Amino acid sequence: MKLLVRGGSIAAGIGVKRSYVDMIRTANPGMETINRSRINDNTFHAIWNFYEDIDPFKPEMLLIHFGVEGAYSSVYRSEFKENLVQIIRLAKNRFNPDIMLLTSHPLENQYEMAMIYSYYRIIREVAMDLGCEYIPIHAYWNSQILEANSNLADYLQHDIRYPNELGHELYARAISQKLEWKRCNNTLEIVKE
Repeated sequence: MKLLVRGGSIAAGIGVKRSYVDMIRTANPGMETINRSRINDNTFHAIWNFYEDIDPFKPEMLLIHFGVEGAYSSVYRSEFKENLVQIIRLAKNRFNPDIMLLTSHPLENQYEMAMIYSYYRIIREVAMDLGCEYIPIHAYWNSQILEANSNLADYLQHDIRYPNELGHELYARAISQKLEWKRCNNTLEIVKE
């Protein structure tokens, strides 16, 4: 089984020694995990580089993780949505993988969270419309932080757009739960440690 992750700075592991992709790779030695994410990339980059970053690998599973860079840069929500749709359609037409779309973490500032959440809603809509798996990382974070009676800041770097290694562990756990669920439903053969 081959999983390819295509995203921006968070998926690329900006500011940390081990990203959530590294943690997933370690936890699933029977699955080939490829990370084609790059710092500062957004959905436009994923389309422009599709035939170099995604297509040659023909993964059985494609995890698409964008949103934060789009929200903080000049990618309009309508462009973001259309770009996600294009990436998914290209992948489905070329090699038809299982596709997972995930959000990112929550933010404390209500105005920034409202901006980011509008992108998260688009991710959910596209997942539902195009039959992709949806992983609401922000909701998982909220529940885990509440359960641990901790603070959001404990999981973030100084630049709140990016999680620290504890935050990446939350990403890895949420994604691993989805992978385990798929394995238990016999749609994947993933060996977990």
